[in-house]
Amino acid sequence: MKKVQLFLASLPLALSVACGTTNELVFEDDFEGTGLPDSLRWNYEEGYVRNGELQYYTVARPENCYRQDGYLHIVVRRDSAVIENGLFAKQWETPVDTTRSTAVAPITSASITTKGLAEWKYCRVEVRAKLPDGIGTWPAIWMMPADDTYGEWPKSGEMDIMENVGYELPKVHYAIHTEKYNHTKNNQKCHTVDCATVATDFHVYGFEWREDKLTWYLDGVETYSVTKDENGWEAWPFDRPFYLILNFAFGGGWGGSQGVDLDALPQEYIIDYVRVYR
Repeated sequence: MKKVQLFLASLPLALSVACGTTNELVFEDDFEGTGLPDSLRWNYEEGYVRNGELQYYTVARPENCYRQDGYLHIVVRRDSAVIENGLFAKQWETPVDTTRSTAVAPITSASITTKGLAEWKYCRVEVRAKLPDGIGTWPAIWMMPADDTYGEWPKSGEMDIMENVGYELPKVHYAIHTEKYNHTKNNQKCHTVDCATVATDFHVYGFEWREDKLTWYLDGVETYSVTKDENGWEAWPFDRPFYLILNFAFGGGWGGSQGVDLDALPQEYIIDYVRVYR
């Protein structure tokens, strides 16, 4: 049975919440209705954004991101979409056909965020989702700082609530990135749990962010935690508001490290609901 809509119909255009220790619901999307995601809750990343990934993130393109039957569908397609006035200038060479009068992106997807619309400091996030199944897929749920208070990545931090790569489908990955602890220094604080049904069943990916502790949950069961054990932003920049990202990447430095299966496209990343509590 589909969940009951609890969120108020009118969401403020700018929301920055200093969360406490109660269970007050401060953000929710059940993805009721049809068409594009609610523009009062979500905006988009655009272009070839990071990690040398193969997909071009499109903006408000129903083929890549739409609501239907109470679910959000984020879809990676091999459809050679024509991109008008797109963002192509990045630090790596992008797979765009520049011989045409308009740019063509061979592979497209979507990344939606609450940046500029809803940001939180200390809270609990729950996302119920079913993941795709294909070599090269890389869906994620994560949080980034609203402002680069301590500097550009990774100085101001990153919190990865869930990541999954198709070549090791049953594994769910958690991580944080900071100036002192990150994968480029081979000392990242991270953890992996097994979940054999990530692509066949919906699961609730939970994350609790407190002033001195980060905790991850899978279907309500605690699976990992990181405790603040030293002072200074270099190790713990998690004292400023962050926003939420739901994205579906394809290929790239991690997702494509064991190759990609283009014949498996399209692939869908399906989200049932998103909830954020104080």
